[in-house]
Amino acid sequence: MVLVIIIIACFASAAVLFFFQKGEEQPPEKSKGVVGTISDNWDTNVSDPEESEEKRPGTQIPGYSSAVMKSGDTTLKLRIGNPKDNHVGMFAKLKLADGTVLYESPLLKPGQGLEEVPLNKTLDKGEYEAIVEYNCVLLEDGTTPLNSAESGFRLYVD
Repeated sequence: MVLVIIIIACFASAAVLFFFQKGEEQPPEKSKGVVGTISDNWDTNVSDPEESEEKRPGTQIPGYSSAVMKSGDTTLKLRIGNPKDNHVGMFAKLKLADGTVLYESPLLKPGQGLEEVPLNKTLDKGEYEAIVEYNCVLLEDGTTPLNSAESGFRLYVD
């Protein structure tokens, strides 16, 4: 229920931005750590059979159930990004439940994302509770905070 409220609030903020947007291009944001390859044609690669022709209202937040990687790897195959139909910018932060930050993205505009996330530290073999925290901002300035959402998942390290 809380996630639904957050998504609706992000959508409302995005609608205001959409109608008052000046259309000016912003310079690329500086990364807060290891960047990785950010694609401008990133897609969630998930289709919703109930949405054949209509777009989902609100801001879309990618969700995850689990991910697997090898101990000592410096990248994680996980699709982190801002779905192309959104009207907000996003900063994504990959972290463990204990607060350990593994990755922080630069500003992701709609349609931008990563297929592989470069980690700023390696993990030992084990099972971890992980979270991707998405912080929405106005596209107009890339800094005015809107809402945030978290998507939790289980990370298995072999």
